[in-house]
Amino acid sequence: MKILIKNGLVVDPANNRNEILDILIEDKRITRLAQNISSSADEVIDAAHRIVIPGIVDMHVHLREPGREDKETVASATRSALKGGVTSVLAMPNTQPAMDSLEAVGLLKGIIKKTAQANVFICGAITKERAGKELARISSLKKAGIVAISDDGSSVESTSLMLAAFKQAKKNKLPVICHSEDKNLSGQGVMNLGAFSTRLGLRGISAESEYRRVERDIHLAEKTRSRVHIAHVSCKESVELIAKAKKKGVKVTAETAPHYFTFTEEELTDYDTNKKMNPPLRGKDDVKALRQALKSGTIDVIASDHAPHTENEKDVEFERAEFGTIGLETLLAASVTELIHAGILDWPALVRKLTLNPAKILGIDKGTLSSGKEADITIIDPNKEWVMSKEDIASLSKNSAFLGFPFKGYVEYTICSGEIIYFSRQK
Repeated sequence: MKILIKNGLVVDPANNRNEILDILIEDKRITRLAQNISSSADEVIDAAHRIVIPGIVDMHVHLREPGREDKETVASATRSALKGGVTSVLAMPNTQPAMDSLEAVGLLKGIIKKTAQANVFICGAITKERAGKELARISSLKKAGIVAISDDGSSVESTSLMLAAFKQAKKNKLPVICHSEDKNLSGQGVMNLGAFSTRLGLRGISAESEYRRVERDIHLAEKTRSRVHIAHVSCKESVELIAKAKKKGVKVTAETAPHYFTFTEEELTDYDTNKKMNPPLRGKDDVKALRQALKSGTIDVIASDHAPHTENEKDVEFERAEFGTIGLETLLAASVTELIHAGILDWPALVRKLTLNPAKILGIDKGTLSSGKEADITIIDPNKEWVMSKEDIASLSKNSAFLGFPFKGYVEYTICSGEIIYFSRQK
């Protein structure tokens, strides 16, 4: 199939492009980028007044399959991803079974081959069954095709075991993605610890439970000269530790998610369980720090931390509800609304955090619009206003923290592997 995209503002940080160009796609690959391309095509897309970017790489997605197909499947998650302009996802390992063995990875690869509509990469577990007791066979998992390791959803409590994990990661040239939570400090908390948790009568999760573990894992990465990626950063103290480590030359990268730079703990006054996540929504100073860290480059990546749950897991008392929000369909829109239109980032900076940076961290050949590369492309109307409703959601689960939120920025086309997989150009 031959596709010609005309007159779009092409933003491609990998090639320092930020200009109006045409893009020609032939046999699934980008074959030409230039002004005024005149070529016959099976499909011509007029992208005037639109932003054309590499397909988004979301490096923090919980697919739930295998094991919890009632929450999400590879098919439904990738369909949801494409609606949000995401063409590549990293599947986190907290499935059932966990991604801790050749058999588990092989099972998921088979499901991906049969049902995925977008590119799916696999994150292996650090420990067997993610139990924090014994290392998984990381070298074998690397040979099976994983691109990172993590026990996400849990932090490895044992410092000596985590040190061994970093050594194995370095040997296998893998990044370690750290869920930073000291359970001895977070305990049975359900929201940010502070005046609001007291007022609402809910048990609190301290910022210390996050940043102490960030501090430990950065130290271990420095000691072993390994790469560490800090997932879902939520508090200002973590930002300060990451910035300090980067200045020292530690191989540390970090991500945050849109809910952390959009909402504060004050959103929980109505006990909305869709806004219950781990780490929790923090205070105004933390949101300010995250936005500044995105601007300065201290935080490298914006990821969704897409965490689908069934209605009966969320429509319960706040303390009993599961942690997490879905986010694949709102990752881009929330970022455009809260960062571009708020003047925090420009388009090249935002696109870098959504595409090139995660691809580089994971070592995957994505995140660019270079000639010759497989055509993964997202086309955006930067000014279209819309509101998410449950009926609009493609994910099997509907637990979005952004229900009813006014967005400004809308995905019109998603092209994956040279094919138009998603199209919604509403008049």
